[in-house]
Amino acid sequence: MKRHRLAVIAGDGIGPEVIEAALGALAVAAARFDFALDIERLPYSADHYLATRETIPDEAVEHLRRDVDAILVGALGDPRVPGNEHARDILLGLRFRLDLYVNLRPVTLLHPSLCALRAPAGGGGRAIDFVIFRENTEGLYVGAGGGLRTGTPDEIQLAEEIHTRRGVERIIRYAFEWARAHGKTRLTMADKANAVPAHRLWGRVFAEVGADYPDIEREHRYVDALAMELVREPERFQAIVTQNLFGDILSDLGAGLVGGLGISPSANLHPGRAGLFEPVHGSAPPLAGKNVANPFAALLTAALMLRELGHPDAAAALEDAVRAAFAAGVTTPDLGGQTGTREVATWIAEHLSR
Repeated sequence: MKRHRLAVIAGDGIGPEVIEAALGALAVAAARFDFALDIERLPYSADHYLATRETIPDEAVEHLRRDVDAILVGALGDPRVPGNEHARDILLGLRFRLDLYVNLRPVTLLHPSLCALRAPAGGGGRAIDFVIFRENTEGLYVGAGGGLRTGTPDEIQLAEEIHTRRGVERIIRYAFEWARAHGKTRLTMADKANAVPAHRLWGRVFAEVGADYPDIEREHRYVDALAMELVREPERFQAIVTQNLFGDILSDLGAGLVGGLGISPSANLHPGRAGLFEPVHGSAPPLAGKNVANPFAALLTAALMLRELGHPDAAAALEDAVRAAFAAGVTTPDLGGQTGTREVATWIAEHLSR
């Protein structure tokens, strides 16, 4: 039996509730598909930070680097920590310190009722199914820059956008490899090179790397035009690769097309290393403990993790269970249903065990 070491950071607000839903489904999937998960729960959260003033210590980061196969995170953010120091150090810190340069965000319409767009002309349903690859360790998010005369009428703030040949090439190559492995025929790259000269690096590298993948059509879009096209005709896209900031924005737009952040999974990856998997919704502290939190993003994130761990059949079964829940109307209030968090988790586990 194949065993995987899974570190869990349940986090804040609704994080522990949605993580419990995901762990219940993972346990059923493991039993059904004959693998095992050795789960280690880590305490890092707002409660831990307020009690210890510790976000995530260096030794914990090294442990995650060396000793686990995957990291599952719930949600982080708490009004008692207005600066969000713990959330920043855990999420952004792990992305940078573990060099998780691929942020993978699937955008898939799981049920027609979830689509924010009107039906296409001529009737029929929409078939939205694409993936966004966001470069995860460079761009504006590195925090380079600073401020002068802060708090005065002459205040100046500088943010430097950093792109390296190495960083751009590896995310673009990853996207091409993924497209080939998944039978895709087109990869779209988005930048703003018509206004930002530094973005021309992306175009050059996209053409050079793309020459190694003649079976994959290359297309370029300026990011503003791409945002418009995603709303107008999302079905035509298969895979998109772009820089950190644009990927952050486009992936939320994509989530909005197919039901919102409450059903949007994500993975932060570096091939050959432990990935960090997180639903990208917020911690929603006012909803914590009320059995109304939407667990579907966590469930789909768990499926994404199973796929990356080498269990595609288990991942597909969990995704099918989520689709079945939508079809049966077994959803939480934010999705128009009347089912509680725990009851959704139980329904999914029972369906998965069949």
